[in-house]
Amino acid sequence: MLKIRNAALSDLPRLIEIENFCFSKEEAATPDATKQRLQHIRDSFFVAEEAGTIAGLVNGPVTRQEFITDDLFENIIANLPFGGHQTILGLAVHPDFQSRGISAKLLVHLEKEARKRNRETVTLTCKEDLIPFYEKHGYINMGVSDSAHGGAIWYNMSKRLK
Repeated sequence: MLKIRNAALSDLPRLIEIENFCFSKEEAATPDATKQRLQHIRDSFFVAEEAGTIAGLVNGPVTRQEFITDDLFENIIANLPFGGHQTILGLAVHPDFQSRGISAKLLVHLEKEARKRNRETVTLTCKEDLIPFYEKHGYINMGVSDSAHGGAIWYNMSKRLK
């Protein structure tokens, strides 16, 4: 049975492992950045766990701006208690657990928590090949992002919550 819960500092080694499996070296969150997220935005950092093993993660800070900026990948501050825009800096599922709908369940959970706190949107950046996945879940392609994270071309995706 899949359980979604807030991530804890004790999850750090597994979270780093998943980041490194799912993202290139340039794109993966560093151990320090992941630790910062666990310390400052635990209220928007969730893991999917099955039989005691973390299968996937979703996380991101809440910002006042509508789109992700590259500084968010390294400089994390506490979330606004209410309002703002919920970002997704990372959505990743370990290869052993992929193709089972876990990413979608993590998205739904994050959106539900964001609605409880009156967030305006959920916003993320993704590569071109993932646009259809996010569109299937109600996100709108807002065009090429200004982000140069990891040296890739990213697309802004946004979903209104109100």
